[in-house]
Amino acid sequence: MTRLKSRFLVDLLLRRTEAAGGFATVLAKGDDTSGIILVQCSDRGEPGPLLERRFGPGGHYIWEAVGANDAKDGESRKNYQERRRKADPDLWIVELDIADAPRLVAEWAALT
Repeated sequence: MTRLKSRFLVDLLLRRTEAAGGFATVLAKGDDTSGIILVQCSDRGEPGPLLERRFGPGGHYIWEAVGANDAKDGESRKNYQERRRKADPDLWIVELDIADAPRLVAEWAALT
């Protein structure tokens, strides 16, 4: 099975978000080919979950909610992102600001 490159997947997510009337931006650029993708969700500026695309045990990618349990704890959220970026400089960090961002990510993930 062919794996799509991270850069392609991030571009696709940005376009899908904007096409649905939301805002999307890359906060940190990772490896174009195989970087892990971390999505910072928000809805009209109100923080939502952090979702990370990881390689799962069954050989497929999975999405997991990561970071602080309280999405409104901006300090913990920022610290988590900084720790992940230091541990994995190939990590992509993408911000989405759209209603029900986790649903949009799930729909996007089904395409990939």
